Amino acid sequence: MTLTANSGYLDCFSGISGDMLLGALVDSGLDEAALRGVLAGLDLDPFDLNISRQKSQAISAVSIRISSQTEQRFRNLADITELLEKSSLDQSIIEKSLAVFTRLARAEAKVHDRAIEHIHFHEVGALDTIIDVVGSVAGLHLLGLKTLTCSPLPLGRGFVRCAHGNLPLPAPAVCELLEGIAVVGIEADHELVTPTGAALVAELVDDFGPLPPMTITRTGYGAGDTPSTEARPNLLRLICGRAEAAAEAQQVEVIETHLDDWNPEGFEYLCTRLFDSGALDVSLTSIQMKKGRPGFRLTVICRPHQGQPLKELILSETSAIGLRFHSEQRLTLPRQMISVETTWGPIQAKQVETPAGTRVYPEYEACREMALRQNVPLEMVYREVLKKSGES
Repeated sequence: MTLTANSGYLDCFSGISGDMLLGALVDSGLDEAALRGVLAGLDLDPFDLNISRQKSQAISAVSIRISSQTEQRFRNLADITELLEKSSLDQSIIEKSLAVFTRLARAEAKVHDRAIEHIHFHEVGALDTIIDVVGSVAGLHLLGLKTLTCSPLPLGRGFVRCAHGNLPLPAPAVCELLEGIAVVGIEADHELVTPTGAALVAELVDDFGPLPPMTITRTGYGAGDTPSTEARPNLLRLICGRAEAAAEAQQVEVIETHLDDWNPEGFEYLCTRLFDSGALDVSLTSIQMKKGRPGFRLTVICRPHQGQPLKELILSETSAIGLRFHSEQRLTLPRQMISVETTWGPIQAKQVETPAGTRVYPEYEACREMALRQNVPLEMVYREVLKKSGES
């Protein structure tokens, strides 16, 4: 049986740019005719989309190059928004593409201290950037990749020449775009992550870390436009596969602290703030601390790249003056929210796939609301949900 890929992993051992991602998508099975059809739906000046193969360190990869005989037109965010909204593209492609451009525009505006609506982008509004962004978003859509995970991004040092002059690497806009994202510095004196690549990653990637559990179906390589070095081929690897488990982080960061002079009345508020900031789980455990004082152990579980803002939140909202944190692996069961039709109407529940079969767990808040509305015991609502779902 042929498996259909629903998950992708960006292995950015040499960084990422828009053309590298588009090339990797084509090498992973994105139909060239379909890609050209998507781009034809944009009202762009005539251009040539050159798709070819090249080798880097003996690895075959797809190279994407865009050329045009007409004078380059640079657009601002309003121009790009109008271009996309008037196009014949699928609405989801339009919305995600606009989100990428908006994120990129905000970063450039902040770096240059100008209002977002007043800035003209030499990089953002260029023809090849528009094609790279829209083509990549469309490519993920056409390949059916629902989730995207990315390795930590390598960043080099040095300078890059652009319309604004010589800029230090990583480029200032790249630093803005990668805020809160896992990166690693390497010995390289050229640009590894471009602003377009950073914007695509920041907007489209669901999680950062190692390769998640999946059955690999296809691997594609996209070639960059700078020469490879002996140390590393200038390629982006896209690993496509089938992930059947719940789309959750399997490598997590655990943050803990002990509190002995904190009012636990604030725990509900703290929980809300932590979950809104990306926490996967929060718990508070009663403990006995030094000198016989009662206290609490606060434990927060999160994705590795979301740890820093949560640590800052804990230090701001509690009396903690220090934190401990470490990485752990976890195993989660596939699950989904379902609606169970009961005597009083539909009630939400969680359907979990276990090795022993499917189980249904009523959602407390939904059951509580129904119990209050119908003036019946909460336990009666629980039993009704389980009965109607076939669990009892």
